[in-house]
Amino acid sequence: QVQLVESGGGLVQSGGSLTLSCAASGFSSDAYAIGWFRQAPGKQREGFSCIDMRDGSTNFVGSVVRGRFTMSRDIAKNTAYLQMSALKPEDTAVYYCASAYNCRADFDSWGQGTQVTVSS
Repeated sequence: QVQLVESGGGLVQSGGSLTLSCAASGFSSDAYAIGWFRQAPGKQREGFSCIDMRDGSTNFVGSVVRGRFTMSRDIAKNTAYLQMSALKPEDTAVYYCASAYNCRADFDSWGQGTQVTVSS
């Protein structure tokens, strides 16, 4: 059974940085992808990035976080990371990671979410 556990959220000032982790278990190989999503208060959940654990290739959706957020992975730890910099108050949200066979497939396992709050 696949399990995903996020960590690293917290309170940060505008312009600051945070790194989120998504620790995965239950996979028999590195043939999966981790997507990152967020849901701000009163808004729908939005997906904005994905990393393929096979080769570390990354995809970003839209331009809201492009250039400020990066992704990486540690295969030995089955962990994906989301490095966030130049944070803005509008980045405040609950951040989720989810897994799929690849970045184009449906995400079918989800973590519990971690709160990121950016103060102005």
